Amino acid sequence: MPVGIIGCGNLDFGDDAAGLLVARRLRTLGVEARGVQVIEQSGESFSLIDSWTGFEEVILVDATVPNGSPGRVRIWNAHADRLPEDFPPCSTHVFGVREAVELARAINCLPRTLLIYGIEGKQFCLRAPISPELECAIAFVAQRLSARVSNSSIEAL
Repeated sequence: MPVGIIGCGNLDFGDDAAGLLVARRLRTLGVEARGVQVIEQSGESFSLIDSWTGFEEVILVDATVPNGSPGRVRIWNAHADRLPEDFPPCSTHVFGVREAVELARAINCLPRTLLIYGIEGKQFCLRAPISPELECAIAFVAQRLSARVSNSSIEAL
């Protein structure tokens, strides 16, 4: 079963595009040629659950709430950690990543491994550009994931 990487977000709302931009950068880095399936998603709960169905190992990337450190990357293991209540309250989707994870947990539909990379955003206004801090974080996360998917398991990420 291939590894799935899901980039979530909305290109029209500034830093909310972070997950999508990581996904696009991963494609240009050639991860799909290494057996990794890259998926772009809006981040809506039910479509997220559908997106990871069939994968044993999934990495999900999304922007998170501004908290004073734009570009900061945090990683959650969905089996070991519950996502914080405010993950991500600034989202353009009403039922998003946190709700998808908790719903999937409740109905026993989480993949065997689900890592969530949250990139702290700065601006989420309509037609806002990506923050410089996010541009750096997007490049960092894409490089890190590209280097790691060559390894035997994403759990080491």
